[in-house]
Amino acid sequence: MRTLILGGARSGKSALAERLAARSADVVYIATAQARDGEMAERVAHHRERRPAHWRTHEEPLALATALREHARDGRCVLVDCLTLWLSNLLGDERDPARYDIEREALLQTLPSLPGEIVLVSNEVGLGVVPMGELTRRFVDEAGRLHQTLGTRCERVLFVAAGLPLALKGDLP
Repeated sequence: MRTLILGGARSGKSALAERLAARSADVVYIATAQARDGEMAERVAHHRERRPAHWRTHEEPLALATALREHARDGRCVLVDCLTLWLSNLLGDERDPARYDIEREALLQTLPSLPGEIVLVSNEVGLGVVPMGELTRRFVDEAGRLHQTLGTRCERVLFVAAGLPLALKGDLP
């Protein structure tokens, strides 16, 4: 089962993803965040504290498809939190501006063949006004395109607001 969980900041999407993953005895948490400042370090610490001690964590800010291939197994849940941070990391990689296209395609090609349960968390950023800056507009556009494509490839798509999930595709857990 592939599940995509979308929602705004502090909507409860990560907590829902963690509840879904907790149903499995074997969980790998792929963290895409990079703690580049104190505030982000606090967010990362908060997420770490919430996770059960027996979950394995793999930090991967860029090569997500590779990490998924490495960790996905029958009987295991792999939770990725979150795709929009992964997208930010790739779009901000000035060393290789084309890397996002390569990594995105790798993710989309890899996802259907992965064994086990995959839970993908991402921020829905397209509900507000059109951003003013070029990079910000590209981020919103790319996130929207990624979500639309993943929505067709995942068996379940959930939207979370105020901690309440709404099934967009498939059944509520």
